[in-house]
Amino acid sequence: MLDLIITGARLPDRAGTVDIGIKGDRIADIAPHIAAEAPEVIDAGGRLVAPPFVDPHFHMDATLSLGLPRLNVSGTLLEGIALWGELKPLLTPEAVIARALKYCDLAVAQGLLSIRSHVDVSTAPLVGVEALLEVRKQVAPYIDLQLVAFPQDGLFRAEGAEENLLRALDMGVDVVGGIPHFERTMEDGARSVKRLCQIAAERDLRIDLHCDESDDPMSRHVETLAAEATRLGLGDRVVASHVTAMHSYDNYYASKLIPLIAESGMNVVPNPLINITLQGRSDTYPRRRGLTRVAELRAAGVNVAFGQDCTMDPWYPLGSADMLEVAHMGIHAAPMTSREAMGWAFDSVTLGGAAAMGLPDPTLRVGGPANMVVLQARDKIEAVRLKATRLAVIKHGRILARTAPRVAALSLPDRPMRLDPADYAPPEQK
Repeated sequence: MLDLIITGARLPDRAGTVDIGIKGDRIADIAPHIAAEAPEVIDAGGRLVAPPFVDPHFHMDATLSLGLPRLNVSGTLLEGIALWGELKPLLTPEAVIARALKYCDLAVAQGLLSIRSHVDVSTAPLVGVEALLEVRKQVAPYIDLQLVAFPQDGLFRAEGAEENLLRALDMGVDVVGGIPHFERTMEDGARSVKRLCQIAAERDLRIDLHCDESDDPMSRHVETLAAEATRLGLGDRVVASHVTAMHSYDNYYASKLIPLIAESGMNVVPNPLINITLQGRSDTYPRRRGLTRVAELRAAGVNVAFGQDCTMDPWYPLGSADMLEVAHMGIHAAPMTSREAMGWAFDSVTLGGAAAMGLPDPTLRVGGPANMVVLQARDKIEAVRLKATRLAVIKHGRILARTAPRVAALSLPDRPMRLDPADYAPPEQK
């Protein structure tokens, strides 16, 4: 007797359909046909069943605060930072908790069950830290929430920021954060990278820096981060987030830098939705896309994982906790439309994100955790193309969310029909 069986499932990298048997919180069996019984059966009907989505870069302390205390009129990164500075004194733990929990509800409905959130520690009191530690505790049964101690105003630029960062880590925040390009000088930026890496090494923690989120081709702190990661042996515990300045580096320098990043073993997390809207703002034409060199980093063997970054906050008025939207935009912005690259875009918001966060491999396998999403799509590319409906979201063997299939009822003359978006798949996907 099993607890749950999913029939007719297509796995991301396996031909044909299988049944998935779940007992307790583990996958008990994966086979072409499972004869056992279960009180709950989901008929996937040849649709994709994949690991849950992962967001390795988010700002949950600011999420859903759009319009507080005012809107970002220019739409720029710097006005967003200034606006956040206006909002911080007005924050209360109760308000931050309420908005964060509301976002987590949306995330679950979208099959997003692992999130790394940066939380500002530039100034005391640490309202955001206290609030998100409480949120982490409340959502633990269904979301793996990692917190990054993030000195938004600069480790050295903001008075007391290092003391606040260390206090946040002592309170239980998981990851060391930073923003070297926002320090007063390039020298201070490089010094902040070295200090933050030292803190991570001493405390045996992971480190995730907002690195060179700029159009400035001389913003090159990722080079220092790669060197420190190698020197201290931090390896894949390191994430360089954004790295948008790389889109402005000359090709010779990039050809030197990318092998150093690969040698270090670090991860890179671009955030397509935000990078392409905040970067290139001062350009006329030609205008830079804003996304880092995804194809070149991948070719060098670097783990690249797309993040969402923001949803309805001072920096971004859109967003919906939909990591397929993130992958979809990444394909367009890179651009990368080979079938291999489009399939990789799906992996970047599942497997790649998990690796960047240091989570176990979430590939669906016998004996593995029963965490998965049933999607209204037949394969990874179709899931990204359609931003597929999440038909069922499962964590620890428990169904957390269900959504009805998206099907249009047409009443055309002499042609009444029900239209499934997947009917428009190319032949090899049907």
